[in-house]
Amino acid sequence: MTPLHIAFDDTDSRLGRCTTHLAYRVTKELTKTLGGELVDHPLLIRLNPNIPWKTRGNGAVCLRAKVRDSDRVIDYVRQAVEEGSAIGSGANPGVAFLKEEAVPEKLKRFSSFAMWDVSSRQQAEKVARECGIKFWTFGNGQGLVGSLGAMGCMLDHDHTFELIAYRTPKNCGTPRIINDDSIIKFSKETFPHTFNNYDQNHGRILIAPHGPDPVFFGVRGESPEIVLSAMSKISPEEKLEGYMVFRSNQGTNMHLQNELDLRMAKAYTAGYVRCRVKSRPHTIEGGHVIFSVEQSGSEMPAAIYEPTGLAKIAAALAPGDLIEIGVGVRKGTTLHPKILNIEYLQVNELAPIYNVANPLCRMCGRRMKSEGKNKGYQCEKCKFRDQKAQKIITVKERALKPGLYLPTAKAHRHLTKPMHRYGMEKNGFQYVK
Repeated sequence: MTPLHIAFDDTDSRLGRCTTHLAYRVTKELTKTLGGELVDHPLLIRLNPNIPWKTRGNGAVCLRAKVRDSDRVIDYVRQAVEEGSAIGSGANPGVAFLKEEAVPEKLKRFSSFAMWDVSSRQQAEKVARECGIKFWTFGNGQGLVGSLGAMGCMLDHDHTFELIAYRTPKNCGTPRIINDDSIIKFSKETFPHTFNNYDQNHGRILIAPHGPDPVFFGVRGESPEIVLSAMSKISPEEKLEGYMVFRSNQGTNMHLQNELDLRMAKAYTAGYVRCRVKSRPHTIEGGHVIFSVEQSGSEMPAAIYEPTGLAKIAAALAPGDLIEIGVGVRKGTTLHPKILNIEYLQVNELAPIYNVANPLCRMCGRRMKSEGKNKGYQCEKCKFRDQKAQKIITVKERALKPGLYLPTAKAHRHLTKPMHRYGMEKNGFQYVK
């Protein structure tokens, strides 16, 4: 049996198809017809979500296997990717194969980079050749970046699992009918071991997409067993083609592990920034909140958007507050500079805010009025003048409290770590060799 890492990406378009569905079909053929054995769960790896030319969820897949005839498997998968991709509708697939048990360190570094920065097809091709990886590309071939990103991602620290159920071809494009009550019940019974099934605050089901792709629903959780239980507890109203459990970096904040330096922040990158609030937040049309932050003398605007549910929190910030923000860097235009789009907000230290008031009259207790700069104060009621009176300064109590603030569930990205997963992170994973 020969070790073989198989990875592909960018097989779908906004008109249909799905990279994970293709992985489901490839896995079925690999294990049932071609005599291959998986040594890990199929991997679903979400890459930097800020890439403007990304696919819908910017997800790539990797299958780590042992096979008897690697050339036969490679020929089959290459053809499956070419024929199973929406190339004519905008897909730009890449497929890659590595006939080694150990994943090269250079490939791991490339994968880590792809989680938060921008990589080109040319960079990916160079890494592939240096690591002895066979690859094919179609369209403009940008999918090779995701393929290598998935292949090099070991998920040897925190990870989650997702069960994805697939529709039959005849049902794709028709409305998905799911029993909402069964999803709500499942969510309550399995939380916190599954997550983002249902947004209780907005009464919104989160497990089912709305497009023409073949995904019927996807359930994310902490173990294969807990997500598999969804198949018996959630009631689909149609016959399904099948389902598969993926191991994934979803819900881990993997794209926000890199600390950004505002002096060198590049468009489309992601990471976290430790900084101070520089300007007082202001609300613009649509309910979005804008303010600037400062780090080591560099200043940059930041934005929290109304759908995140964090606008009121952001509006309560004040200059001098010490914060940490998880961000994606939006590209600047001729009209607007680069801006930090905030994904989470950690308030670490609140700056003091002061109330300033005119002094009280020593004779009658009424509030006095200033006579002008350095001219003291006079009471309008009893006309008492006081040349030595000073403004009364008191510390204002802040409504905002230190702590971590996350978007509402419906605004979570695939990679967003839900609040309850803080402290539940996994420390490792050992796959079968």
